[in-house]
Amino acid sequence: MKNYLYSSFDFSSPELASAFDELPLWAAPFGYKLLDTVRMRPGSTALDIGFGTGFPLIDLAMRLGPSSRVYGIDPWRAGIERAQHKLQVYGLHNVELCEGVAESLPFVDEMFDIAVSNNGINNVRDIPASLAEIHRVLKPGGQFVMTMNTEDSMHEFYDIYRSVLQERGMYQEVAAIKAHIYMRRRPVNEITELIENAGFSAVHIIRDSFAFRYADGTAMLNHFIVRMAFMSGWREILPSELAESVFADIEARLNALAAQQGEVRLTIPFVVIDCQKS
Repeated sequence: MKNYLYSSFDFSSPELASAFDELPLWAAPFGYKLLDTVRMRPGSTALDIGFGTGFPLIDLAMRLGPSSRVYGIDPWRAGIERAQHKLQVYGLHNVELCEGVAESLPFVDEMFDIAVSNNGINNVRDIPASLAEIHRVLKPGGQFVMTMNTEDSMHEFYDIYRSVLQERGMYQEVAAIKAHIYMRRRPVNEITELIENAGFSAVHIIRDSFAFRYADGTAMLNHFIVRMAFMSGWREILPSELAESVFADIEARLNALAAQQGEVRLTIPFVVIDCQKS
């Protein structure tokens, strides 16, 4: 029976509405390029590392189809519960979720045809250990695809941040910005070397970018993604007693830039790294 012919949805249902946000704004541009790169073959066994609330995990499972089995691992319990709710609403039965970390994958050797990570591996505690684990659980010839934003991300903001600090003589904090960026966005050539050292080959890098656009600096600094994902790291660079005055200067300069150029634009360059287990 072709069940898909008879699908019906209650658009007044709170459950359907609550699962409708399957495409997080930040993750979407990376994830679409990742999905464009994955080899879509029926009967595949796939793993998504750091799936958050379910993207691209759920879409990957639907694209690979019911003959495939897709697993997801993430340390975020609330995210796992959210993804599980979506799976129930969507009626997907080929996905298994587990709580854990990339450095210690709870899977047997050579279990997967495909492993993916959408902006996840660059945020783990131990990148070499995580890559070694991914290599272990992939079958020979298995595909690994990861995305990451690069060290030039949001350079428009960081240029202003550095200028404000330099004019205040806060050179230690200027150096801290560089360290902050390095810890979160390693250079692509360094990540590529780690991937090759883990035993992967045929490494192919696809470069792309997108932008977040704002009416002014006030809008940008109050954007939920900025407040949730970036602000704490930016603030930790500063002595606590100077944070408000420094960011008042930054906001004023961003607003002046918007008045001059018509908007504040933050560029997010990123890469898709596609490789296979030797």
